[in-house]
Amino acid sequence: MRKLIIGLLVLAGLVVVIDFGAAAYSEYRVSRALREGADLIADPQVTIYGFPFFGQVLESRFQNVDIRARIVRPDIPGEISAEATLTGVHLPLGDLVDSSVRRVPVERVEGRMRLEPTELGRLFKIPDLQVHSRPADKSDGTGGSGGSGMTTAGALVLTGTLPGTPLASTVPGAPLGGDKVSVQADLLLDGDQVRIVATGFYRGTSTELTPTAVVPEADRPAVLELFTRTIDTKELPFGLRPTKVSAQGGQIVVEGKGENVTIDLDRLQRP
Repeated sequence: MRKLIIGLLVLAGLVVVIDFGAAAYSEYRVSRALREGADLIADPQVTIYGFPFFGQVLESRFQNVDIRARIVRPDIPGEISAEATLTGVHLPLGDLVDSSVRRVPVERVEGRMRLEPTELGRLFKIPDLQVHSRPADKSDGTGGSGGSGMTTAGALVLTGTLPGTPLASTVPGAPLGGDKVSVQADLLLDGDQVRIVATGFYRGTSTELTPTAVVPEADRPAVLELFTRTIDTKELPFGLRPTKVSAQGGQIVVEGKGENVTIDLDRLQRP
């Protein structure tokens, strides 16, 4: 009886190892197919969840698949993180091992594009740019900036050093630059565009923010313009349309979702 129990445990262990090995191989095949089809700069990270893996293979339905990739866009300096969570992926075994498959039915897709602090600093041409969230104080749908669109994540505080020569606030018409300032800004999702609109100077007492320079009245519009940008989301992973934008841990995160869609593996990114 003891030998029988030990044998069953060994067999169960082998089954688990084989199951995880098959899942790892399938993740590799999907990763390679995504890189080749979407022309990515590196193999994306693909994780297939759910146990046993072979049970999902027999059903030709995978419970949950996560994809994370680094992509490059000509209009945004550096690399962007693109993520997708696929729920209810219908993919027969033959298509799984065949890297030529390009279109896959999925019950639900959630996609995200993350702009990290380094890329945001390059985009604004302010290398030390920091993004902080703060309680929303605008509720009129315009964010106080006169624009269309909807404030989806309250307001932001942007902190960074002005480019150029030092700011001499006591000298009228002195050139900007060299001093650190904090501005309050609205984060808006307007159609397929994310708008960051600086609306004024931040005078809060947050311990995360250092005291900022006093900007002369005449120079304030130019400084606010430095902290204002419009980012075209184009398309989120697999052609999703953006539905939400928020600030998370210094990042700007754009999200979208779809149900009962057929994804194109060549559209993880689209120029």
